[in-house]
Amino acid sequence: MKLYRFLTGPDDSSFCHKVSLALSKGWELHGDPTYAFDAASGAMRCGQAVTKTVEGKDYDPEMKLGEQ
Repeated sequence: MKLYRFLTGPDDSSFCHKVSLALSKGWELHGDPTYAFDAASGAMRCGQAVTKTVEGKDYDPEMKLGEQ
């Protein structure tokens, strides 16, 4: 099965660490990162899509994607 996640976070090193952790667990970057102003919080936010192929499992909407 192929899984998809969209990681988001503030424009600081915590976002880079979140993406780096996903990459270290076998997730791959998918497309370009995004960068946008969040008017509700008054801060810039980052986003990055990642995908991962997991063999031998079937998709279940109850699964925690970050644990795959």
